[in-house]
Amino acid sequence: MTIEIENVSKSYDGKPVLRNFSLDISSENSYILTGPSGAGKTTLLRILLGLEQPDEGRVRLLGDYKYSRVNAGVVFQEDRLCEDFSAVDNVAMVSRRLSKRTAREELEKLLPPDCLDQPVRELSGGMRRRVCIARALSIPSDVLVMDEPFTGLDADTRLQAIRVIREAQGTTPLVLTAHSLEGLSFGKEIPVPMLDT
Repeated sequence: MTIEIENVSKSYDGKPVLRNFSLDISSENSYILTGPSGAGKTTLLRILLGLEQPDEGRVRLLGDYKYSRVNAGVVFQEDRLCEDFSAVDNVAMVSRRLSKRTAREELEKLLPPDCLDQPVRELSGGMRRRVCIARALSIPSDVLVMDEPFTGLDADTRLQAIRVIREAQGTTPLVLTAHSLEGLSFGKEIPVPMLDT
């Protein structure tokens, strides 16, 4: 399967954020979107996910594809966790087919077992981020989309998270944004330029 982002442009209040941006996302590949804050990386991911519409251009699903939208495992820029729920419950809720046992097994790849039943509001920022990563990896997906997934992680934890993501990825395409390329040499860097107004 290939997802084609074709000549996408987007402006907010007359200020251009993306202009004629194109990218083909194909199976077995990883794409690292880089660029300064405000360059439009998050906007591009939201357009890819169908959460926003481009002013111009389009996103097309190519190949034998039955649906109009992609099924994505997503790490958003903000955590989007249910604060009073445990880490296990936050992961298990993403699919009726996902048991709490499986959710716990996924989380244990990234977090100490003794914190998995605490309300996520009691966890550190880095731990919360790892819950988000486990949640994104816990459902079958056409594409993995991760917006700054390593925010709040120290160097060792970042590399651990990258290993877990790569193991879960298989042949699924991965698109993530990052300010640092440390540990991401497996992916193709895609610069997103900051536009002049």
